[in-house]
Amino acid sequence: MPTFPESMPPNALTTPTQRPRLAIPLGDPAGIGPEVVLKALAAKDWSAQAEMTLFGNGAVVERTLAHLRNQSTDRAWPKLDSVTLVEVPSSLSEGDFAWGQESAATGAASFAYLQAAIDATVSGQFEAIVTAPIAKSAWKAAGHDYPGQTELLAEGANVQDFAMAFVARSPHTGWPLRTMLATTHIPLQWVPQVLNPGLMTQKLDLLIRSLRQDFGIAEPRIAIAGLNPHSGEGGQLGREEQDWLLPWLEAQRQRYPQVKLDGPTPPDTLWVRPGQAWFGTASRAIESAHDAYLALYHDQGLIPVKLMAFDRAVNTTLGLPFIRTSPDHGTAFDIAGQGVADSSSMIAAIDLAIELAQVRLKRGRSVG
Repeated sequence: MPTFPESMPPNALTTPTQRPRLAIPLGDPAGIGPEVVLKALAAKDWSAQAEMTLFGNGAVVERTLAHLRNQSTDRAWPKLDSVTLVEVPSSLSEGDFAWGQESAATGAASFAYLQAAIDATVSGQFEAIVTAPIAKSAWKAAGHDYPGQTELLAEGANVQDFAMAFVARSPHTGWPLRTMLATTHIPLQWVPQVLNPGLMTQKLDLLIRSLRQDFGIAEPRIAIAGLNPHSGEGGQLGREEQDWLLPWLEAQRQRYPQVKLDGPTPPDTLWVRPGQAWFGTASRAIESAHDAYLALYHDQGLIPVKLMAFDRAVNTTLGLPFIRTSPDHGTAFDIAGQGVADSSSMIAAIDLAIELAQVRLKRGRSVG
Protein backbone atom coordinates (compact mmCIF):
# COMPACT_ATOMS: atom_id res chain seq x y z
CA MET A 1 0.00 0.00 0.00
CA PRO A 2 1.40 3.46 -0.86
CA THR A 3 2.34 5.99 1.76
CA PHE A 4 0.20 9.12 1.63
CA PRO A 5 1.14 12.50 3.11
CA GLU A 6 -0.55 13.27 6.42
CA SER A 7 -1.01 16.96 5.68
CA MET A 8 -0.52 19.53 2.97
CA PRO A 9 1.63 22.58 3.81
CA PRO A 10 0.16 26.05 3.25
CA ASN A 11 1.23 27.47 -0.09
CA ALA A 12 0.72 31.17 -0.81
CA LEU A 13 -0.38 31.99 -4.34
CA THR A 14 2.19 34.38 -5.74
CA THR A 15 2.27 34.03 -9.53
CA PRO A 16 -0.42 34.16 -12.20
CA THR A 17 0.63 30.73 -13.50
CA GLN A 18 -0.22 28.86 -10.30
CA ARG A 19 -3.16 26.50 -10.54
CA PRO A 20 -6.19 26.41 -8.23
CA ARG A 21 -5.86 23.90 -5.42
CA LEU A 22 -8.87 21.61 -4.96
CA ALA A 23 -9.70 19.55 -1.88
CA ILE A 24 -11.85 16.50 -2.67
CA PRO A 25 -13.34 14.56 0.29
CA LEU A 26 -14.35 11.05 -0.80
CA GLY A 27 -17.90 11.05 0.58
CA ASP A 28 -19.53 7.97 2.09
CA PRO A 29 -17.23 4.98 1.41
CA ALA A 30 -20.23 2.65 1.03
CA GLY A 31 -21.68 4.79 -1.75
CA ILE A 32 -20.44 5.75 -5.20
CA GLY A 33 -18.39 8.73 -4.02
CA PRO A 34 -14.93 7.10 -4.14
CA GLU A 35 -15.81 5.47 -7.46
CA VAL A 36 -16.88 8.65 -9.25
CA VAL A 37 -13.89 10.55 -7.82
CA LEU A 38 -11.43 7.98 -9.16
CA LYS A 39 -13.26 7.80 -12.49
CA ALA A 40 -13.09 11.59 -12.75
CA LEU A 41 -9.36 11.56 -12.04
CA ALA A 42 -8.93 8.95 -14.77
CA ALA A 43 -11.08 10.84 -17.29
CA LYS A 44 -8.30 13.21 -18.35
CA ASP A 45 -5.02 14.77 -17.32
CA TRP A 46 -5.97 17.51 -14.86
CA SER A 47 -2.43 18.49 -13.95
CA ALA A 48 -2.29 21.58 -16.18
CA GLN A 49 -5.53 22.93 -14.74
CA ALA A 50 -5.41 22.32 -11.01
CA GLU A 51 -3.73 20.64 -8.06
CA MET A 52 -6.12 18.09 -6.56
CA THR A 53 -5.88 16.43 -3.16
CA LEU A 54 -8.18 13.69 -1.89
CA PHE A 55 -9.32 13.55 1.74
CA GLY A 56 -10.15 10.06 3.01
CA ASN A 57 -8.59 6.72 3.82
CA GLY A 58 -5.86 5.13 1.75
CA ALA A 59 -7.46 1.74 2.36
CA VAL A 60 -10.75 2.95 0.87
CA VAL A 61 -8.98 4.37 -2.18
CA GLU A 62 -6.90 1.21 -2.63
CA ARG A 63 -9.88 -1.12 -2.32
CA THR A 64 -12.08 0.95 -4.65
CA LEU A 65 -9.39 1.32 -7.29
CA ALA A 66 -8.51 -2.38 -7.21
CA HIS A 67 -12.20 -3.22 -7.63
CA LEU A 68 -12.55 -0.85 -10.58
CA ARG A 69 -9.41 -2.23 -12.24
CA ASN A 70 -10.79 -5.76 -12.00
CA GLN A 71 -14.05 -4.69 -13.60
CA SER A 72 -12.58 -2.54 -16.37
CA THR A 73 -9.15 -3.36 -17.72
CA ASP A 74 -9.36 -1.07 -20.75
CA ARG A 75 -9.33 2.19 -18.76
CA ALA A 76 -6.15 4.05 -17.80
CA TRP A 77 -6.77 4.20 -14.06
CA PRO A 78 -4.58 6.52 -11.99
CA LYS A 79 -1.71 4.85 -10.17
CA LEU A 80 -1.99 4.94 -6.41
CA ASP A 81 1.42 6.51 -6.01
CA SER A 82 0.27 9.40 -8.23
CA VAL A 83 -2.78 10.14 -6.08
CA THR A 84 -2.23 12.83 -3.47
CA LEU A 85 -4.31 12.01 -0.42
CA VAL A 86 -4.59 13.39 3.09
CA GLU A 87 -5.08 10.41 5.37
CA VAL A 88 -8.06 11.11 7.64
CA PRO A 89 -8.25 8.76 10.66
CA SER A 90 -11.45 6.76 10.96
CA SER A 91 -12.68 3.31 11.92
CA LEU A 92 -12.53 2.38 8.22
CA SER A 93 -8.75 2.54 8.08
CA GLU A 94 -8.69 -1.12 7.00
CA GLY A 95 -11.45 -0.71 4.45
CA ASP A 96 -13.94 -2.74 6.49
CA PHE A 97 -17.20 -1.62 4.92
CA ALA A 98 -19.74 -3.11 2.54
CA TRP A 99 -20.71 -1.24 -0.61
CA GLY A 100 -24.36 -0.28 -0.59
CA GLN A 101 -24.69 -0.56 3.20
CA GLU A 102 -24.61 2.75 5.00
CA SER A 103 -23.74 2.71 8.68
CA ALA A 104 -22.70 4.93 11.56
CA ALA A 105 -19.10 4.03 10.72
CA THR A 106 -19.34 5.18 7.10
CA GLY A 107 -21.21 8.28 8.23
CA ALA A 108 -18.49 9.11 10.75
CA ALA A 109 -15.84 8.59 8.07
CA SER A 110 -17.50 10.82 5.48
CA PHE A 111 -18.08 13.51 8.10
CA ALA A 112 -14.41 13.37 9.13
CA TYR A 113 -13.26 13.59 5.49
CA LEU A 114 -15.30 16.74 4.90
CA GLN A 115 -14.34 18.34 8.21
CA ALA A 116 -10.65 17.82 7.45
CA ALA A 117 -11.07 19.35 3.99
CA ILE A 118 -12.91 22.35 5.44
CA ASP A 119 -10.24 22.92 8.09
CA ALA A 120 -7.47 22.80 5.48
CA THR A 121 -9.32 25.12 3.11
CA VAL A 122 -10.24 27.67 5.78
CA SER A 123 -6.55 27.73 6.79
CA GLY A 124 -5.65 28.77 3.24
CA GLN A 125 -4.32 25.52 1.81
CA PHE A 126 -6.99 25.22 -0.91
CA GLU A 127 -9.13 27.52 -3.02
CA ALA A 128 -12.01 25.08 -3.56
CA ILE A 129 -13.70 21.99 -2.16
CA VAL A 130 -15.40 19.47 -4.46
CA THR A 131 -17.54 17.23 -2.27
CA ALA A 132 -18.51 13.66 -3.11
CA PRO A 133 -21.98 12.52 -1.94
CA ILE A 134 -22.73 11.59 1.66
CA ALA A 135 -25.75 10.00 3.37
CA LYS A 136 -27.42 12.34 5.84
CA SER A 137 -28.95 9.37 7.65
CA ALA A 138 -25.47 7.88 8.16
CA TRP A 139 -24.25 11.21 9.51
CA LYS A 140 -27.15 11.24 11.94
CA ALA A 141 -26.42 7.67 12.99
CA ALA A 142 -22.86 8.80 13.75
CA GLY A 143 -24.15 11.66 15.90
CA HIS A 144 -23.83 14.48 13.35
CA ASP A 145 -27.25 16.08 12.90
CA TYR A 146 -26.89 18.40 9.89
CA PRO A 147 -29.36 18.90 7.03
CA GLY A 148 -26.48 18.31 4.62
CA GLN A 149 -22.92 19.14 3.67
CA THR A 150 -23.83 22.73 2.82
CA GLU A 151 -24.63 23.57 6.43
CA LEU A 152 -21.39 22.05 7.73
CA LEU A 153 -19.42 24.00 5.14
CA ALA A 154 -21.10 27.25 6.19
CA GLU A 155 -20.48 26.49 9.85
CA GLY A 156 -16.82 25.69 9.21
CA ALA A 157 -16.41 28.93 7.27
CA ASN A 158 -18.29 30.89 9.99
CA VAL A 159 -20.84 32.07 7.42
CA GLN A 160 -24.55 32.62 8.08
CA ASP A 161 -25.39 34.08 4.68
CA PHE A 162 -25.27 31.21 2.16
CA ALA A 163 -27.39 29.50 -0.46
CA MET A 164 -27.53 26.40 -2.65
CA ALA A 165 -27.37 26.82 -6.41
CA PHE A 166 -27.12 24.45 -9.37
CA VAL A 167 -25.20 25.06 -12.58
CA ALA A 168 -25.18 23.03 -15.79
CA ARG A 169 -24.28 23.62 -19.44
CA SER A 170 -26.49 22.14 -22.14
CA PRO A 171 -24.78 19.55 -24.36
CA HIS A 172 -27.29 20.45 -27.08
CA THR A 173 -26.95 24.24 -27.27
CA GLY A 174 -24.20 25.24 -24.83
CA TRP A 175 -26.67 27.36 -22.84
CA PRO A 176 -25.80 27.66 -19.11
CA LEU A 177 -28.59 26.84 -16.65
CA ARG A 178 -28.22 28.49 -13.23
CA THR A 179 -30.80 27.76 -10.55
CA MET A 180 -30.81 28.92 -6.94
CA LEU A 181 -33.02 27.67 -4.11
CA ALA A 182 -34.47 30.06 -1.53
CA THR A 183 -35.12 27.15 0.86
CA THR A 184 -33.50 23.75 0.75
CA HIS A 185 -33.90 20.60 2.84
CA ILE A 186 -37.04 21.34 4.84
CA PRO A 187 -40.52 19.75 4.80
CA LEU A 188 -42.85 21.27 2.22
CA GLN A 189 -45.30 22.40 4.92
CA TRP A 190 -42.56 24.60 6.43
CA VAL A 191 -41.86 26.50 3.21
CA PRO A 192 -44.59 29.19 3.53
CA GLN A 193 -43.57 29.75 7.15
CA VAL A 194 -39.86 30.08 6.40
CA LEU A 195 -40.18 32.30 3.32
CA ASN A 196 -40.30 36.03 4.08
CA PRO A 197 -38.99 39.29 2.58
CA GLY A 198 -35.83 39.21 4.68
CA LEU A 199 -34.87 35.71 3.56
CA MET A 200 -35.66 36.47 -0.07
CA THR A 201 -33.54 39.63 0.04
CA GLN A 202 -30.64 37.67 1.50
CA LYS A 203 -30.85 35.03 -1.23
CA LEU A 204 -31.30 37.53 -4.06
CA ASP A 205 -28.32 39.58 -2.88
CA LEU A 206 -26.19 36.44 -2.87
CA LEU A 207 -27.35 35.45 -6.33
CA ILE A 208 -26.70 38.85 -7.88
CA ARG A 209 -23.28 39.09 -6.23
CA SER A 210 -22.31 35.64 -7.50
CA LEU A 211 -23.54 36.33 -11.04
CA ARG A 212 -21.46 39.49 -11.12
CA GLN A 213 -18.30 38.32 -9.34
CA ASP A 214 -18.07 34.64 -10.28
CA PHE A 215 -19.80 34.54 -13.68
CA GLY A 216 -18.99 38.02 -14.96
CA ILE A 217 -22.60 39.08 -15.67
CA ALA A 218 -22.79 42.76 -14.72
CA GLU A 219 -26.50 43.25 -15.52
CA PRO A 220 -28.12 39.85 -15.01
CA ARG A 221 -31.64 38.82 -15.91
CA ILE A 222 -33.27 36.78 -13.14
CA ALA A 223 -36.64 35.00 -13.10
CA ILE A 224 -38.24 34.50 -9.68
CA ALA A 225 -40.82 31.79 -9.10
CA GLY A 226 -44.18 32.22 -7.48
CA LEU A 227 -45.09 30.03 -4.53
CA ASN A 228 -48.65 29.01 -5.36
CA PRO A 229 -50.18 27.57 -8.55
CA HIS A 230 -50.56 30.37 -11.13
CA SER A 231 -48.64 32.56 -8.62
CA GLY A 232 -51.78 32.72 -6.49
CA GLU A 233 -54.05 33.92 -9.31
CA GLY A 234 -54.76 37.25 -7.66
CA GLY A 235 -55.14 35.68 -4.22
CA GLN A 236 -57.61 33.01 -5.27
CA LEU A 237 -55.06 30.18 -4.95
CA GLY A 238 -52.95 31.55 -2.11
CA ARG A 239 -52.18 34.95 -0.62
CA GLU A 240 -48.37 34.95 -0.37
CA GLU A 241 -47.81 36.64 -3.73
CA GLN A 242 -50.33 39.40 -3.05
CA ASP A 243 -49.47 39.92 0.59
CA TRP A 244 -45.70 40.23 0.36
CA LEU A 245 -43.95 38.66 -2.64
CA LEU A 246 -45.13 41.22 -5.22
CA PRO A 247 -44.36 44.25 -2.98
CA TRP A 248 -40.98 42.74 -2.10
CA LEU A 249 -40.13 42.24 -5.77
CA GLU A 250 -41.01 45.82 -6.63
CA ALA A 251 -38.75 47.02 -3.82
CA GLN A 252 -35.89 44.91 -5.19
CA ARG A 253 -36.34 46.45 -8.63
CA GLN A 254 -35.77 49.84 -7.00
CA ARG A 255 -32.68 48.53 -5.20
CA TYR A 256 -31.24 46.95 -8.37
CA PRO A 257 -32.17 49.19 -11.33
CA GLN A 258 -29.51 47.52 -13.53
CA VAL A 259 -30.85 44.01 -12.87
CA LYS A 260 -33.90 42.69 -14.74
CA LEU A 261 -36.11 40.92 -12.21
CA ASP A 262 -39.09 39.04 -13.65
CA GLY A 263 -41.80 37.42 -11.58
CA PRO A 264 -43.28 36.05 -9.58
CA THR A 265 -43.58 33.65 -12.50
CA PRO A 266 -46.14 30.82 -12.19
CA PRO A 267 -44.14 27.70 -11.27
CA ASP A 268 -45.67 25.61 -14.05
CA THR A 269 -44.48 28.01 -16.77
CA LEU A 270 -41.21 29.18 -15.20
CA TRP A 271 -39.28 26.34 -16.82
CA VAL A 272 -40.66 26.55 -20.37
CA ARG A 273 -37.97 28.92 -21.66
CA PRO A 274 -35.11 27.14 -19.87
CA GLY A 275 -36.28 23.85 -21.38
CA GLN A 276 -36.39 25.36 -24.86
CA ALA A 277 -32.95 26.92 -24.39
CA TRP A 278 -31.54 23.65 -23.06
CA PHE A 279 -32.86 21.43 -25.85
CA GLY A 280 -32.92 24.04 -28.63
CA THR A 281 -36.57 23.42 -29.46
CA ALA A 282 -37.60 27.04 -30.18
CA SER A 283 -36.09 29.88 -32.13
CA ARG A 284 -34.48 32.63 -30.04
CA ALA A 285 -34.97 30.49 -26.94
CA ILE A 286 -31.49 31.24 -25.62
CA GLU A 287 -31.88 34.98 -26.15
CA SER A 288 -35.16 35.00 -24.21
CA ALA A 289 -33.96 32.77 -21.36
CA HIS A 290 -32.74 34.28 -18.10
CA ASP A 291 -29.24 34.25 -16.64
CA ALA A 292 -30.54 32.64 -13.44
CA TYR A 293 -33.71 31.27 -11.86
CA LEU A 294 -34.67 31.68 -8.21
CA ALA A 295 -36.89 28.82 -7.04
CA LEU A 296 -38.63 29.05 -3.68
CA TYR A 297 -38.27 25.48 -2.49
CA HIS A 298 -36.29 22.32 -3.15
CA ASP A 299 -38.41 20.34 -5.60
CA GLN A 300 -39.67 23.45 -7.41
CA GLY A 301 -36.11 24.01 -8.57
CA LEU A 302 -34.60 20.55 -8.64
CA ILE A 303 -37.22 18.55 -10.52
CA PRO A 304 -36.65 20.57 -13.72
CA VAL A 305 -32.88 20.71 -13.15
CA LYS A 306 -32.69 16.95 -12.84
CA LEU A 307 -34.96 16.42 -15.84
CA MET A 308 -32.69 18.55 -18.01
CA ALA A 309 -29.28 17.93 -16.51
CA PHE A 310 -29.29 14.94 -14.18
CA ASP A 311 -25.88 13.67 -15.27
CA ARG A 312 -24.13 17.03 -15.57
CA ALA A 313 -25.63 19.49 -13.07
CA VAL A 314 -23.34 20.80 -10.36
CA ASN A 315 -24.32 21.89 -6.87
CA THR A 316 -22.44 25.00 -5.74
CA THR A 317 -22.71 26.89 -2.46
CA LEU A 318 -22.92 30.67 -2.73
CA GLY A 319 -21.65 32.94 0.05
CA LEU A 320 -18.60 30.95 1.16
CA PRO A 321 -15.08 32.46 1.26
CA PHE A 322 -13.97 29.58 -0.96
CA ILE A 323 -15.49 27.71 -3.90
CA ARG A 324 -17.60 24.64 -3.18
CA THR A 325 -19.06 22.40 -5.86
CA SER A 326 -20.56 18.92 -5.78
CA PRO A 327 -22.14 16.47 -8.23
CA ASP A 328 -25.91 16.70 -8.29
CA HIS A 329 -26.62 13.17 -7.15
CA GLY A 330 -26.54 11.14 -3.98
CA THR A 331 -24.68 8.08 -2.74
CA ALA A 332 -26.63 5.68 -5.02
CA PHE A 333 -26.23 2.79 -2.60
CA ASP A 334 -28.26 0.60 -4.96
CA ILE A 335 -25.43 0.55 -7.53
CA ALA A 336 -22.44 1.09 -5.26
CA GLY A 337 -19.62 -1.40 -5.83
CA GLN A 338 -20.88 -2.39 -9.29
CA GLY A 339 -18.54 -0.11 -11.22
CA VAL A 340 -21.41 1.37 -13.24
CA ALA A 341 -21.68 4.82 -11.64
CA ASP A 342 -21.58 7.73 -14.09
CA SER A 343 -18.84 10.24 -13.21
CA SER A 344 -20.10 12.98 -15.57
CA SER A 345 -21.47 15.14 -12.77
CA MET A 346 -18.26 14.79 -10.73
CA ILE A 347 -16.20 15.80 -13.77
CA ALA A 348 -18.50 18.79 -14.28
CA ALA A 349 -18.15 19.69 -10.59
CA ILE A 350 -14.36 19.67 -10.88
CA ASP A 351 -14.50 21.72 -14.09
CA LEU A 352 -16.77 24.33 -12.50
CA ALA A 353 -14.65 24.51 -9.33
CA ILE A 354 -11.57 25.18 -11.44
CA GLU A 355 -13.39 27.80 -13.52
CA LEU A 356 -14.76 29.70 -10.52
CA ALA A 357 -11.52 29.41 -8.52
CA GLN A 358 -9.56 30.82 -11.43
CA VAL A 359 -11.93 33.79 -11.59
CA ARG A 360 -11.40 34.49 -7.88
CA LEU A 361 -7.65 34.06 -8.13
CA LYS A 362 -7.48 36.42 -11.09
CA ARG A 363 -9.57 38.99 -9.25
CA GLY A 364 -7.37 38.62 -6.16
CA ARG A 365 -4.23 39.22 -8.18
CA SER A 366 -5.72 42.27 -9.89
CA VAL A 367 -6.81 43.68 -6.53
CA GLY A 368 -3.41 42.97 -5.01
